[in-house]
Amino acid sequence: MNIDIIKSGHPLTFGERLSLTAKLAWPAIIAQLSSILMQYIDAAMVGRLGADSSAAVGLVSTSLWLFWGVCAAATSGFSVQIAHRLGASDADSARRIFRQGIIASLLLGIVISLIGLAIAGPLPRWLGGDPQIQNQASVYFAVFVSALPILTLNYLASGSLRATGSMGVVGGLNVMMCALDVIFNLFLIFPTREISLWGWSFILPGAGLGVLGAALGTVAAEMVSAACMMWYALGVQKGLKEERPDSSLSPAERREFLRKRRKLNWRLPKGLVLKNAAKVSAPMTLEHAVICGAQIMITVIVAPLGTIAIAANAFAVTAEALCYMPGYGIADAATTLTGQSFGAGRKDLAKNFGYMTVGLGMAIMGIMGVALWWFAPDVMALLSPVAAIQSEGVSALRIEAWAEPMFGAAIVAYGVMVGVGDTVRPAVINFSSIWLIRVPLAAIFAGPLDMGLYGVWLAMCIELSLRGAFFLWRLFSGAWLRHGLKTDESPAEAMLENTTTQ
Repeated sequence: MNIDIIKSGHPLTFGERLSLTAKLAWPAIIAQLSSILMQYIDAAMVGRLGADSSAAVGLVSTSLWLFWGVCAAATSGFSVQIAHRLGASDADSARRIFRQGIIASLLLGIVISLIGLAIAGPLPRWLGGDPQIQNQASVYFAVFVSALPILTLNYLASGSLRATGSMGVVGGLNVMMCALDVIFNLFLIFPTREISLWGWSFILPGAGLGVLGAALGTVAAEMVSAACMMWYALGVQKGLKEERPDSSLSPAERREFLRKRRKLNWRLPKGLVLKNAAKVSAPMTLEHAVICGAQIMITVIVAPLGTIAIAANAFAVTAEALCYMPGYGIADAATTLTGQSFGAGRKDLAKNFGYMTVGLGMAIMGIMGVALWWFAPDVMALLSPVAAIQSEGVSALRIEAWAEPMFGAAIVAYGVMVGVGDTVRPAVINFSSIWLIRVPLAAIFAGPLDMGLYGVWLAMCIELSLRGAFFLWRLFSGAWLRHGLKTDESPAEAMLENTTTQ
């Protein structure tokens, strides 16, 4: 079953829709899994350095999500348009959108990186971190934000490849990134030491950089992956067929539009491309910034609880990520399926894919929630050897496990709506839920009610369950289909754009 069947107008049975969803979802889940494993690797390795190092990383982690997420959301406006143009069998417009996205993404990454470097020094102090961890936290944050220009191009390339249905490429490169992270961290975090393995002993050289080494190792792995992702997307590898007129391309060749070997016309985005990119990306970027602002506020609420609570909170967030990884993988597939269906003018098919992917996401994340509750002690023991951190982390994870099915509904439904370009109202749901429910409840539970870290995670459980209910209501109302992106170009603009790309 190939994704090009959407453009053919062929009616799809339930089994065919499920097969196509599974085909796209599994590579996307693998890509998400590799990303989560990188967080586990960093957390477990840094955890061996002690509670202070763990707390330093955990203190700035939510701020890093803010910067990463803003860059990723801003590139979504281009990948959504690419999915729509492919659904309409307009590969030339899709190539043009990708080319214009490269310059815009690079410029955005540079600006965001400079802002991050400017605040790296005082940030840990603003967050209320203990003086003994502030320096490590600043260094960790600065290393990551300095790489944002390259990582933003990675977000653009991976999003565009997913829009074509090339989930396997993205998944494979993310697995490679995970493996490189392990290798780089082994040599950068710890000092030179003797290793005993299966009866053999050998000396493993190391830089002994601690938290700095963890940041450098992960950034190095991400930059190698980003280079490979862009290299594949730009199609500079050998052995590709020369480009032929679009009318003569087979469906399989059209899907590989990003791999065409042609001289790129580098220029800033303009016209309808820029307008539509802003329509999709602006609400997503604002939403992510507001949500991460709330997560940073949660960090501020947790910080007075002490170093143990900060570390336990950071480790619990990392542990829970494995649970919702399938949801984000299915959401990636949902964005591609609903985007191409909507672009092909098949709104009923987009709705059917929406219902199917959300139901699948809820079922799988419900199973993952059971696993999270059961294996919480083992997971926390893997991440930290400190008994106090393990105890608080287990309590947090076991209350959060109850919210996983509804969290799955929110994650996948959001991906469904992004696929058609409906981003404003879903964004309002997300940031209203976290600011009006989670943050106030967390402050009350951790403060006046003296429930500590458990209270913060109880607030999260309540908020995620309600957010899922809001998204299910919008999904079944059908309003998201009426607020999709308009992609028709005027004849004059289309002629101008095609002329300038010859």
